[in-house]
Amino acid sequence: MELKELKNEWVNEFPTPLIIAGPCSAESESQMLQTAKEIKESNADIPIFRAGIWKPRTKPNGFEGVGVIGLNWLKKVKEEYGFKTATEVANANHVFAALEADVDVLWIGARSTVNPFTVQEIAVALRGTKKPVFVKNPVNPDLALWIGAMERLLGQGVENLGAIHRGFSTYQKTKYRNIPNWQIALDFRHQFPNIPMIVDPSHICGNRTGLAAITQEALNVGYTGAMIESHFSPNDAWSDASQQITPAVLADLISNLKIRNSDISKMDDEMTRHRTLISDIDFQLIDILNQRMKVSEKIGTLKKENNIAIFQPDRWKIITEYASQKAEETGMSSEFIEKVFKAIHEESIEVQNSIMINK
Repeated sequence: MELKELKNEWVNEFPTPLIIAGPCSAESESQMLQTAKEIKESNADIPIFRAGIWKPRTKPNGFEGVGVIGLNWLKKVKEEYGFKTATEVANANHVFAALEADVDVLWIGARSTVNPFTVQEIAVALRGTKKPVFVKNPVNPDLALWIGAMERLLGQGVENLGAIHRGFSTYQKTKYRNIPNWQIALDFRHQFPNIPMIVDPSHICGNRTGLAAITQEALNVGYTGAMIESHFSPNDAWSDASQQITPAVLADLISNLKIRNSDISKMDDEMTRHRTLISDIDFQLIDILNQRMKVSEKIGTLKKENNIAIFQPDRWKIITEYASQKAEETGMSSEFIEKVFKAIHEESIEVQNSIMINK
């Protein structure tokens, strides 16, 4: 069986959108039960309560989770408040402990997804399980690793799969903790529309302010739901305090989400007209870019003849300043325009470099 053949009917057991929520980390039995109690009383429509039992951290000597004892607290949450439970597993021992504690949903974290050896170990430990298993995107923007992790699980007979889009690490500082890089996630969805994908706005944003917007944006492009970190007292959380929200805020966020209809048959004619227009504009863009690269070829020839270095920092400065100015004038995102011009400039350098080498 291949990934594209999976039915993933397990997701039909849950409401839409599928919201998984709870604290970043299990800290104590009272913290877990109090958070679950407030989520229940807030009428936040969540079927699955999450908590990190083992917490892989970037640096040592920090809080790395309470360990196996936290699984008992998850059991009490299920018994007292009726939620299904979910936690992250990062090695075979985690898997065995979570399965023994009858945790309902498991996920593989971004740091684990990036390592095929780790994923294989987890997959073998999960062999044949019927429990849903989510795979977070790897920390680096590598679609093949994400897909490969799914294939390793499927190879061990794990057929109830889901994907979690939690953003990608970047050296550059942006408004996000992990940049969404939506295109990679959408490429995954395009290849495997049968695999439910949920967004993790908590790890994308790294703060509370952008959670609602990122969650809605994901639903707008057809995601199944979201995993959101919630703590009864976020400021006192032992890990990732700044990105957790209270159960009351969680309930408000969920109540304001808009579910988008995937059936566009009612507006086929109008949609077709707009898509035809976009296709025409795209063709013009490609033609213009082709003309630009031909000019770059001529510039490359001149640089070669005069022994001039390809990359000119002053020229790149002019390009970025011009892009920023035009973005402001047109009301477009300056970040988007800069990305476009950076891609064009990089391709121009490649074109000129090929001339330097081959001619």
